Amino acid sequence: MTKHDSDTVAAIHHELHSHLPSEPALRTKALESLLVEKGMVDSATVDAWIEAYSEDIGPKNGARIVARFWVDAAFAGRLLEDAGEAIKELGYEHDHLIAVENTPQVHNIVVCTLCSCYPTPLLGMPPNWYKMAAYRARAVRDPRGVLDEFGVSLGPDVEIRIWDSTAEIRYIVIPQRPGGTEGWDEARLAGLVTRNAMIGTDRDLSAGIAGAD
Repeated sequence: MTKHDSDTVAAIHHELHSHLPSEPALRTKALESLLVEKGMVDSATVDAWIEAYSEDIGPKNGARIVARFWVDAAFAGRLLEDAGEAIKELGYEHDHLIAVENTPQVHNIVVCTLCSCYPTPLLGMPPNWYKMAAYRARAVRDPRGVLDEFGVSLGPDVEIRIWDSTAEIRYIVIPQRPGGTEGWDEARLAGLVTRNAMIGTDRDLSAGIAGAD
């Protein structure tokens, strides 16, 4: 086999495998298929739960809260005073929730130093990095370094506040509303809000404006 042939085979191999699911996804699908075959779970039920977590229970709920905060000053005040009570106005239930607001002078970041406590009903499933010991330790010890790795560079004039989530208290970060969104309705604004922004590892949401037009 010539070098050209070897390169061609390698390219085809890469192309084929680039379209395959990841190994964890394959294992999950195999386990699901086995459970369905044995009659232990229903495939439609699994699909419904996945859709619920990605659409209804996921970060869209938190994004809706942020969008309402941006357009309704009275709601914003109530959210900062008692977030658990305020979100009931939008049909959500989450006791012991605290909302913290980003400003030009302050950036908030949430971490759970003991485990991975997280407001799942509002933000969906926690990302893997949120549960890793490296993030949990470094977010407290070196928050600027962690934020740099997420592409968030803050000047020395911006105060970083660390909030430690626990089984009793959960947090949601309210990011700053991007400029150029005057007159946008809540649904359009909610489309700009990222899960990471509500954790605090994303700050500037203006990049999403072009895609929302």
